[in-house]
Amino acid sequence: MTQDELKQAVAKAAFDYVESILEKDTIIGVGTGTTANFFIDELGKISHRINGTVASSEESARRLKEHGIPVYDLNSVGFVSVYVDGADETNKHLQLIKGGGAALTREKIVAATADEFICIADESKMVQILGKFPLPIEVIPLARSYVAREIVKLGGDPVYREGCLTDNGNHILDIYNLEILAPRELEQQLNQITGVVCNGLFAERGANRLILGTSTGIKTILP
Repeated sequence: MTQDELKQAVAKAAFDYVESILEKDTIIGVGTGTTANFFIDELGKISHRINGTVASSEESARRLKEHGIPVYDLNSVGFVSVYVDGADETNKHLQLIKGGGAALTREKIVAATADEFICIADESKMVQILGKFPLPIEVIPLARSYVAREIVKLGGDPVYREGCLTDNGNHILDIYNLEILAPRELEQQLNQITGVVCNGLFAERGANRLILGTSTGIKTILP
């Protein structure tokens, strides 16, 4: 199977799971990226049955609305029943790196409110140690250079993602050459740097369920 076919397969598996637990008051959180897009397209098949969704990006909100699926502001719903999103990397503990699409802050907020977080990914995203994929950090524009200098002190090589402005109006630094042996500790450490809005480590709040597309079929992994 091609990578896109694997993404479609895990999106369909996530859709089947969400449909099986769907109730009239269910609010579905929807992530951002190509794999999440496949999931949105699946949701479009039952748009008439969906009470509401919360999107982690303006792009995902637009795609949901195109399918006739209601999208609400998180503040107006208060909670999310289940959140479905992809990842740039995952380890066996379902700790993730996210943010390749620059939506990490909103993704982390929606994940924090969700009763259940389902990660959908193809097998190329599974790693032993996080960090081969550059770790994204959303920063206040004024603090970009300062934050970069502080990251160098931690052993990382920060690169400004030129031409990228987040939905929150901020910048992204991608940190290269980090071998993340203690994801939770690093997540907390990065968040303490003044000017950091959010970092792309989802370790404190990792996934509850990983639906992984492999060459031998779909696997469901629990932490």
